[in-house]
Amino acid sequence: MTAILVVNSGSSSFKYQLIDMDTETELASGLVERIGEPIGHSRHNVGTAKDGRSERDLPIVDHTAGFAVMIEAFAEHGPALSEANLIAVGHRVVQGGNRFFEPTEITHLVELNIEDLSEIAPLHNPANVQGIRAARASFPNVPHVAVFDTAFHQTLPPAAYTYAIDKDLATRYRVRKYGFHGTSHKFVSEAVASFLDRPLAELKTIVLHLGNGASVCAVDGGNSVDTSMGMTPLQGLVMGTRSGDIDPAVIFHLRRRAGMTTAELDDLLNRRGGMLALAGNGDMRDVEDASVAGDPVAQAALDVYFHRIKGYVGNYYAQLGTVDVIVFTAGVGENSPIVRAGALAGLEGLGIEIDPVRNEARSRKPRVISTDNSRVTVLVIPTNEELEIARQTLATISRTHPSAL
Repeated sequence: MTAILVVNSGSSSFKYQLIDMDTETELASGLVERIGEPIGHSRHNVGTAKDGRSERDLPIVDHTAGFAVMIEAFAEHGPALSEANLIAVGHRVVQGGNRFFEPTEITHLVELNIEDLSEIAPLHNPANVQGIRAARASFPNVPHVAVFDTAFHQTLPPAAYTYAIDKDLATRYRVRKYGFHGTSHKFVSEAVASFLDRPLAELKTIVLHLGNGASVCAVDGGNSVDTSMGMTPLQGLVMGTRSGDIDPAVIFHLRRRAGMTTAELDDLLNRRGGMLALAGNGDMRDVEDASVAGDPVAQAALDVYFHRIKGYVGNYYAQLGTVDVIVFTAGVGENSPIVRAGALAGLEGLGIEIDPVRNEARSRKPRVISTDNSRVTVLVIPTNEELEIARQTLATISRTHPSAL
């Protein structure tokens, strides 16, 4: 057995998953959270069984201490890392800018570059760097690989990634569309080809990654050609707490008329916007329940949510010229028949027809939810960003450390 540990670090938490690369099965997963607070929390799951869960509450002063807690959980509850033949650690890094086009083995220089890119990803890259430093200290004898959310979108053409502002200013301050959720869009678009048993190079696909964070990606022959998130993950769809697209002049208006500071405006759009602002709740399950119960505010919020998705589907249909597949993924996309139906309602003229019975069926497996007559195949495919990170990590060390395999 050869195993890869995948780490996804936030500013006060990190998630992890240990994957057996011979079978691509999850051996263990967990979460260490509330780092830096008086009492932190850790959760460790062995395999995918609920009865294999263990939890602890204890002080966790920093990410290094958090990794020590994780290692203790592996030692106490299994599987033993010493027996898992750990060959690498893969790290999710949100922003790779225009420096990182592919998964990259982490050196001191790479680490510094990721940190430098924090100026265009201040909410994410600093946390990613904390996790990288703690993990490299905890596992100094295996290679570490950074897998960038933005890398999949490096195939965007200039027409898609360029903002219409002063070119010198844009270059100096790295202002352009980067796109995010790249590991998910890559995994799902490739899974579509496998599921349909069709060559990836022949498919034109629109991927709808709908979770608390949400984005759309137009994929042509396996390459990202446009995506809804921009320089930051704020642009695009209505999300759990993010506004998505908004007239930039709204910010100037609120600055002048309401006297709001930059920090207050950031909070308004990133943490108090989206479904939270429209429906009073950022959890789509609660919004759906309220709508079904007849709450007009919740229904109006869903209408805005659907309207934005349809706009991007139509946009990317035009950019691709034609569409073979539309696929739903991530927490909301995989689990909400209401969202899937609402997002594509009224698009029959584009050859998009959802079968109500298939759409309502519950399953954790890839499946078709369009009618037999639908010209565009509509799928639900569960994403697996951790497995995609592990795959890209394995491919990287196969080139750089073949003797480790």
